[in-house]
Amino acid sequence: MLGNHSSATEFYLLGFSGSRELRHILFATFFFFYLVTLMGNTVIIVIVCLDKHLQSPMYFFLGHLSALELLVTTIIVPMMLWGLLLPGMQTISLAACVTQLFLYLALGTTEFTLLGAMAVDRYMAVCNPLRYNVIMNSRTCNFVVIVSWLFGFLFEIWPVYATFQLSYCKSNVVDNFFCDRGQLLKLSCDNTLFMEFILFLMAIFVLFGSLIPTIVSYTYIISTILKIPSASGRRKAFSTCASHFTCVVIGYGSCLFLYVKPKQTQATDYNRVVSLMVYVVTPFLNPFIFTLRNDKVIEALRDRVKQCCHLFRN
Repeated sequence: MLGNHSSATEFYLLGFSGSRELRHILFATFFFFYLVTLMGNTVIIVIVCLDKHLQSPMYFFLGHLSALELLVTTIIVPMMLWGLLLPGMQTISLAACVTQLFLYLALGTTEFTLLGAMAVDRYMAVCNPLRYNVIMNSRTCNFVVIVSWLFGFLFEIWPVYATFQLSYCKSNVVDNFFCDRGQLLKLSCDNTLFMEFILFLMAIFVLFGSLIPTIVSYTYIISTILKIPSASGRRKAFSTCASHFTCVVIGYGSCLFLYVKPKQTQATDYNRVVSLMVYVVTPFLNPFIFTLRNDKVIEALRDRVKQCCHLFRN
């Protein structure tokens, strides 16, 4: 995958600076976030698969979204935690760096594609309820999920390939806690201006390509909800979209700051903070967003807890 002109065979992740005590505090904090993310998203996947009341397109997509969150976090956070325990910089091989970069970009692209599809699903449920079950059948849902995963992985092949075709002769120290593409471009002694522009256009295509259907869908959803005469009816209709809408605001907001910028190599501290939002905080919050604001999920959780308690008593 790499040309002969690429001189780096390994990279050093600078990670977080600070005293040993501060690094241990960060380790404990991020480890807690990671454990809650693992447990929360795993619980969502399990109850979506097992509970018959959650066998609908919305929860089918939610299960895949939770799986994506699990994978993205697991690709980034364990390596970050290990780096916090090391006294110096963390070494990562070239192959591991390529793999990490490709996977987190591919999974992120898949997630945004799926979020756009979920917005259209909410539009169909609120604005076309009579045709909803006919259009959003199991065949359509499977097709949407397969296309989302395929698009995410195929779309990121060239950007990762092109990134590691560059010559890394300046340094092999990456000033972040993972193989950040912006920092890798900064280390190259080639002229990366054209590549950064292409990557900027690709990020625009992914984010706005899924954001535009989301905005259009929610414009129609809000218009339809406002026409409902009763307050309880409006509240019920909006509750079916509130979790997804909150997830969209957090996810798109942080990623717009991280990826949609013409200069990929700017502001190391800025990138580090926004990366924490994307890969640590957002996956941590999503299980709460999709459970605390969803009556069906809460009811399904209660049923499963009752069943587990009943089994232990017997």
